Amino acid sequence: MSTTTPPASNLALAERFRSVRQRTLALAEPLTPEDMMVQSTAEASPVKWHLAHTAWFFESFVLREFQRGYRLFNPDFAWLFNSYYQTFASFPEKRLRSSFSRPGIEEVLRFRAHVDDAMERLLEGNPPPEALERIELGLHHEEQHQELVLTDVLNAFYVNPLRPVYRPAEAEPRLWKRPSEPAGPLRFLRFEGGVQEVGHAGEGFCFDNELPRHRVWLEPYALAERLVTCGEYLEFMEDGGYRRPDLWLSDGWNAVQDHGWSAPLYWSSESGEWSVFTLRGPQALALRKNAPVSHLSYYEADAYARWAGYRLPTEFEWEAAAEGRLIAGNLLDAGWLMPVPASEMREDAPGPSGEAVGLLPDNPAGPFKRPWQLFGDCWQWTASAYLGYPGFRPLPGSLGEYNGKFMSGQMVLRGGSCATPRPHIRASYRNFFPPDTRWQFSGIRLASR
Repeated sequence: MSTTTPPASNLALAERFRSVRQRTLALAEPLTPEDMMVQSTAEASPVKWHLAHTAWFFESFVLREFQRGYRLFNPDFAWLFNSYYQTFASFPEKRLRSSFSRPGIEEVLRFRAHVDDAMERLLEGNPPPEALERIELGLHHEEQHQELVLTDVLNAFYVNPLRPVYRPAEAEPRLWKRPSEPAGPLRFLRFEGGVQEVGHAGEGFCFDNELPRHRVWLEPYALAERLVTCGEYLEFMEDGGYRRPDLWLSDGWNAVQDHGWSAPLYWSSESGEWSVFTLRGPQALALRKNAPVSHLSYYEADAYARWAGYRLPTEFEWEAAAEGRLIAGNLLDAGWLMPVPASEMREDAPGPSGEAVGLLPDNPAGPFKRPWQLFGDCWQWTASAYLGYPGFRPLPGSLGEYNGKFMSGQMVLRGGSCATPRPHIRASYRNFFPPDTRWQFSGIRLASR
């Protein structure tokens, strides 16, 4: 978190606090109490736990330290809903979160209301700058968990034999509708490279892993103007992509063999016809061929790039291309729950606030105006390992465990997805997951020299 920028006014922060907290409850609204207990994979958590943990964060790191006379809702919650902060309190194994039949969802909601009331009182006063900074951190933390709610529900509903629908397609009308059209040939934008500054700059929030801003050298490179589509990835599959060890990193090939991968997660084939399971139910791949392929591991993204004769961009190539661009597109705030076909990302397509979705400033380095789908649709795997920047220092105390302790064995993703809240992302944002992760909305953007 940046400590160089004055925090937002209490009034604006209080309004943002209410908005973020209400969005979390809205995402849980279509679910039954039984739905909220499911933990379908070791990577995921039950929705009930997400609801409690995001309240735990504010109670543990804000209210306990800055609200005089604050009364803990339940002393056991301090360790029960801790995630991984070893220096704060003990915590149960992550794989056991679905076994927490108590507290029930009604008590968890009372916990959230208790925390919200105390936070409102705190914001009505004159909390110190450190408290305001922690509140902003907590809001971004909750937005991360909002995205996890959707990714975890999608996995839970996929493994359910009934394949329930989180929200029917007609529940949220599309902001624009265009006929299904071919995505068109994949074109590349040229960038000059040279010395580039990367990392967070200017006012506004950032996580500690986006600092310090520093210079890197980039050789001239080219970046694909859009993401790889489902139809293009199907060609890789039909060409034996999952049967050719020459395309895969050694650990990736082991993952293919160990897990029996033969298609992206959530793809199913019946009678030779592929379908894709989404939060709005199964959809025929024939209707999604022009949409970005999603739910791929880093290993699959890398293998596809090799097969196509390209590579994945580094995180700094991606950031240099994205910095200063308009953050607009298929994000959670636009009401989308699935990636959008590339043919629908047009300059004149109206966005949630009336601006053009995907419209970015002209790029003088290339023949086309801008890359599409930089933000939204799918997180984009990069070729960069998740490491600290030169001079990186984690936050002091337990909050230093937020990002720094994971800087080993993970790869960086950039750009956000259709499940990412729009205020949560920026060009310098660094997401990270182990290279075999597939349950996130993660896709492919190609690069070349």
